[in-house]
Amino acid sequence: MFNTINNQIDSMITGFAETLPGIVIALILLMITGIIASFAVKIADMLVGKTELRPSLRNLIETLVKLAVWLLGIFLAAVIVFPDLTPSSLIAGLGIGAVAVGFAFQDIFENFFAGILIMLREKMRIGDLIECEGITGKVEHINLRETHVRKLSGELSVVPNSILFKNPVEIMTDEPKRRHDVVIGVSYDTDLDQAAKVIRDAVEAIDGLEKDKGVDVFAQEFNSSSVDFLVRWWAGSTARDGWESKDKVVRAIKAGLDKAGIEIPFPYVTHTFKEKVPLGDQPGETAQS
Repeated sequence: MFNTINNQIDSMITGFAETLPGIVIALILLMITGIIASFAVKIADMLVGKTELRPSLRNLIETLVKLAVWLLGIFLAAVIVFPDLTPSSLIAGLGIGAVAVGFAFQDIFENFFAGILIMLREKMRIGDLIECEGITGKVEHINLRETHVRKLSGELSVVPNSILFKNPVEIMTDEPKRRHDVVIGVSYDTDLDQAAKVIRDAVEAIDGLEKDKGVDVFAQEFNSSSVDFLVRWWAGSTARDGWESKDKVVRAIKAGLDKAGIEIPFPYVTHTFKEKVPLGDQPGETAQS
């Protein structure tokens, strides 16, 4: 029994000693592969940089070039260590192991292929302002596993590509201009035609808005203490453009309504005794009749 064990150990040591030169050569080959992959990526970057391809598509090409060089280098290293290995046997082995690996790394492969498809499609470029699954921000980077989205408040969200691929994505900056809106309420005793004209004139007089697309003023609904108008206009599509244009619109409408003597009523809330009291009054106080 001990002789058998010793023979097995001796054969294992002998086999390792015989394959050791091949292992060393394979490691050297892998290091050379890394150097070649770096040069290949630089060459691809130089060639692609002269074209007008999207940044995400450039990243995809560079990643595929690097992946192809590494796959070739790993295969050559494996042939050196295992001389009996052939392309057909390697493909057969990958086919058998792909099922188990696919189940074990399903999410990884899903994000990988989703990343390729996201990079290939024309929409959602780096720099776009997007909204998806409650995440709103600017796309900073796309790779084969995840997309980096910088929120408007500055935080970075790392979003798996499968989420962006399987769910609707709202691209706010797909066009240089987009529509913005705000709701304005006027008191019930107001002449609505006059109020609509005052609001329209105030918004149309603002500089920096897209005048060609016009301004919409719609009487929208009867609120608890006001008749609400929906005001819509076109301006830049970035978040900053939206905030700045809305600031101008609100200020202009307020000034216009004040000048015309049109009241913007305070909201009212219903208390226990069904009496409507302006917000901000102390509990127990009632509105003066």
